[in-house]
Amino acid sequence: MMRAPGAYAVAVRRKGGEVVTLRREVIRLSDLYPVLKTPILRGVVVLFQSLALGIRALNFSAEQVLEEGDSTPAEKSPGSWAVYGSLILALAFALGLFFYLPLLLTDALARLLPALRSSLPYNLAEGIIRIALFVGYILGISAVSDMRRVFQYHGAEHKVVSTYEAGEPLTVECARRHSTLHPRCGTSFLLFVMVISILTFSLVPVTAPFWAKLLARLLLLPLIAGLSFELLRASAKHRRRLLYAAVVTPGLWMQRLTTREPSDDQLHVAIEALRVALGGELPPRREVAPL
Repeated sequence: MMRAPGAYAVAVRRKGGEVVTLRREVIRLSDLYPVLKTPILRGVVVLFQSLALGIRALNFSAEQVLEEGDSTPAEKSPGSWAVYGSLILALAFALGLFFYLPLLLTDALARLLPALRSSLPYNLAEGIIRIALFVGYILGISAVSDMRRVFQYHGAEHKVVSTYEAGEPLTVECARRHSTLHPRCGTSFLLFVMVISILTFSLVPVTAPFWAKLLARLLLLPLIAGLSFELLRASAKHRRRLLYAAVVTPGLWMQRLTTREPSDDQLHVAIEALRVALGGELPPRREVAPL
């Protein structure tokens, strides 16, 4: 899946080898409501809009894999509710694994270790546990063959976007030369979320009841997401500067877990997705994003 200014596109290779695509225009909410261009707030808007586009992309992809419908299905389909339900379960699982469980474990440790009963050590321990769970989760799912294929497509998206941003022809040969790592990747965004949450959650008193600390973490998530978006955007734009390079590097390290070297066929699918997102033409280089 690729998103270009004003549109997004999905490319899927069917079982028979045919590549089918879907392109839809994307209305920029900030054009309708200028207040949404406000820093931090715009990051929250982009996050929720990306989730909505991801649902549509998953629905289209599932239809094509099952060879249901044609290459331009209606936006609403019988399988949509199943995709929405799966997404809700996935979000609930993510919140439980990366927010509820780290808080629960840190609370238990704080009862045993008096040093964790002050704000910064408590939240630092919780952040370390959260990052460890995230890395362990990625390593665990990478052992599944289907997920390794997903990580290959993830690497293909990055290579193709880098090719376009370098002004090179969108060919498999050119894309092959580029790295599977990209500074605007969602993996880097997630790492920023985890690091920023350590500081943000420090505002919540350690002495607060467990339910209050958990509720505060959920309520602070939009703020953390907005701050993470601004940091990701700034670090990607100025990544050649020493300070920003230091910020970007851990995210690039993390991407080594979520990307794999793609095959030529996978690069071809990613190229088709970007071509379709751009309207079949190659306009002057602008920022595009793998989703």
